[in-house]
Amino acid sequence: MKFRALSLRALLIASTAILSPAFTFAQTDNGTDNTSEATTPEATDSQDLQLNEVVVLGRYIPEVLRSTSEVAAFLAPEDLARQGDSDAAAALARVTGINIAEGRFVYVRGLGERYSAARLNGSPLPSPEPLQRVVPLDLFPTNILENVLVQKTYSVEYPGEFGGGIVDLRTRNIPQESFLELSISGSYNTETTGKDGITYYGSDGDAFGFDDGTRKIPGAIRQAMSTGLRIQPVNFTDAEIQAMGQSFVNAPINLIQSNDSIPMNGSYEATGGTSFDLGGAELGIIGVLGYSNDWRTRNAVQEYGEISGGELIAASQYEYVSTEQNVGWDALFGAGLDFGDDKINWTNLYIRRTTKQAYIRQGYNDLASRDVRSDRTAWYERELYSTQLNGEHFRGPWTLDWRASLAQTKRDAPYEREINYVFSSLTNSYVYDPAGSGSSNSISFSYLDDKIVSGGADIKYVQSLSSARDIEYSAGIEASQNERSAQTRIFSFLVDNPPLDFLIQQQRPDFLFANYNINPDVFVLRETTGAAGAAAYDANLDVFGAYAKVDAEIIPLVRTAIGFRFEDATQSVTPISLIAAEAAPAAPPELSNQYFLPAATLTWNFADDQQLRLGASKSIGRPQFRELAPQQYFDPESSRIFIGNPYLTDTEILNLDARYELYFDRGQALTAGVFFKQLDRPVEAVVVQQSASVFQTYLNAPEAILYGVEVDIKRVFDSPFEGAFFGNKEFLVQANYTYTNSEVKAGPGDVVYPLQSAGQPRPATDYIVDGARLQGQSEHIANLQLGWTDDVARSQLTLLVNYSSERSTARAPAGQPDFMQEPGINMDLVYKKGFDLRGQSFTLDLKAKNLLGEDYEEFQSGSGGYVRVNQYDLGTTLSVGLSTEF
Repeated sequence: MKFRALSLRALLIASTAILSPAFTFAQTDNGTDNTSEATTPEATDSQDLQLNEVVVLGRYIPEVLRSTSEVAAFLAPEDLARQGDSDAAAALARVTGINIAEGRFVYVRGLGERYSAARLNGSPLPSPEPLQRVVPLDLFPTNILENVLVQKTYSVEYPGEFGGGIVDLRTRNIPQESFLELSISGSYNTETTGKDGITYYGSDGDAFGFDDGTRKIPGAIRQAMSTGLRIQPVNFTDAEIQAMGQSFVNAPINLIQSNDSIPMNGSYEATGGTSFDLGGAELGIIGVLGYSNDWRTRNAVQEYGEISGGELIAASQYEYVSTEQNVGWDALFGAGLDFGDDKINWTNLYIRRTTKQAYIRQGYNDLASRDVRSDRTAWYERELYSTQLNGEHFRGPWTLDWRASLAQTKRDAPYEREINYVFSSLTNSYVYDPAGSGSSNSISFSYLDDKIVSGGADIKYVQSLSSARDIEYSAGIEASQNERSAQTRIFSFLVDNPPLDFLIQQQRPDFLFANYNINPDVFVLRETTGAAGAAAYDANLDVFGAYAKVDAEIIPLVRTAIGFRFEDATQSVTPISLIAAEAAPAAPPELSNQYFLPAATLTWNFADDQQLRLGASKSIGRPQFRELAPQQYFDPESSRIFIGNPYLTDTEILNLDARYELYFDRGQALTAGVFFKQLDRPVEAVVVQQSASVFQTYLNAPEAILYGVEVDIKRVFDSPFEGAFFGNKEFLVQANYTYTNSEVKAGPGDVVYPLQSAGQPRPATDYIVDGARLQGQSEHIANLQLGWTDDVARSQLTLLVNYSSERSTARAPAGQPDFMQEPGINMDLVYKKGFDLRGQSFTLDLKAKNLLGEDYEEFQSGSGGYVRVNQYDLGTTLSVGLSTEF
């Protein structure tokens, strides 16, 4: 839609002309000859302008969110710079109605990450996470972003998979002039930096986030895998199996060592761009390169609960310590051509995150009725690459936008090594546990490849109804193909001739699995990869969508947008057997559906600089690939085993919104809104205890509703004080609050289709408590920003406070209270100061994160007890950075 930015003087003149017709008539009678002018086209247009200016008084203040018919939030470049957040997930935590789970995933209006979609410059993104199809937003550093749009009401130009919101990340634009920015920063965490931690050697390239070949699958193992045979005596000779076992890397991977002084965190960034005048066209290029190296140590408590005598108790209790080294690389290259009426942009993005983890957990295991210990080392490589072409073409009232994208993510986890021990009263220490069939030690190699090819086009035509009002017709198509391939190979060393010598059980892990112990008399290699398709799957999601929309202000001051989207989608997950002789199970049936999704909004400019928005729409949610795949997966974040459920179905969602808006000035507004959602068959995670195992799986709950209220205010004002310090300062006050409530419904006649029943219906009340809240939904979310900017002193100070009340993370086993998490209050302080040194301008950044020392706590509470599912201190992070621009 187009809006005329009329000056205040023009508006006052137009208002006076209407309110004082006698005065206007007198002007005509006072000898001014308007007869000839009235017959000219110019005069006719002038009269039409005077009549129509009257009805656009409410449009005077220019505001980006007023030009959209939807309820949305917008993070401008100045917001990203002021908040001082390093990645998009942290920045979005400041937005009304949004909280962040696990520091990576966006929860919008109480709906989990499955109900939010992320797009890059309008194109969909794949995910490198085994448990999610949505991309984790901590992958995107703020230094590559120009702005972020969060749309909370559904509109038909976006895909139908919409529940909480759409997050559109927009990368930096082509520069208007040449520049080069350099920055360096370091940080200290009170729980990690300079403190005790654990680590292992790994390889020489670990500090740069690249393995030097140490973790590559040994050649002998690769050759055996290529035969399609399981590595076991029936398929290979004892000598061949012994050689394969001795080919695994030992000491650099197995030996966990103490580190009494974990290093500081550091990052380096360079950003540059330039433009060229080609004569009738402008060519611009921009590039970003960043490197970061961060450390994190957790000293945690982990408990597993059960109901005993009607009371919740912690049956198993552990303490664990883990240290992670996270190395990141970010690269962006963009090029654009501007021909005036035609613009073409080419954007290439590469993001790499590597996590090197050492982990030791020990404590009492109720299922084993003894004290146990588990040592684990892991290496996770996550990569995202995206290349996009976008075009904009303007031909009078016509606009054509098109886009084409190839985005691919990969996750490689070689040498996930786990060794289990039991406590021995003879040695008063932990010794290797040889009992069990392969559960005493394991070496796993897992790989995930997720790719999206997408393309779309939108065409718009604007028809003028007057000089200040118009009607916009738009239509478009979009197609995407998402392909995912995942597999895991697992190996273990077994005792072929028990019992194992007790002296060997006491050996250090690098001696325990040294080559001289890899022989038929001590340890023999066995492949324990899951059978019958339990170790690999291929997944596909093909979506075609087409929409039509009309956005018009037919009645002055009342704007309506009405559209329909047709979407056809087919989703499948196919288990694959990695062993040729072992047939995979039959693939679950495809999820193939067609939807007609309507959406309508009405915006009423009922008073100067005030408007009311109403919206209604239907949208859907689809199960994620990993939720459908019947394979087990160990999640290092939660220390839980996950397994999918192939009997999940789509979720259908009804969305209703209303919001009042009052605009004070550009970027300053007061908004208050209410929202309601009805979800048919929402997907919920449940924790199940089966035999000696506890794992997390998924099912479709019968129904859920969600409703809430949002309030947001932002004001900027000049300093009310005088003096050298306060006189030049401009103050910022920004606050928002969201109240959300939800209920999952499970009545006596409702059924669910859990994995354990192999697709047969079970009473919903066996898994879901009627009236329980949706997972991930916090009842209260609040943000506060207080700060000032002093252009004369070149300084800026901002205090940021974020609060989220407790939320459910998973449904507990039957009879137990749900798993809950309480994010609490997080307070940050960001200070920026500009100064000159030897004629060069610099900016000093000082940041303090989590000033109140809030910890991470996942728990169960109820039935007379309290269980700490996962609890550790996050610590306070202090950082200092220096940047300059040439």
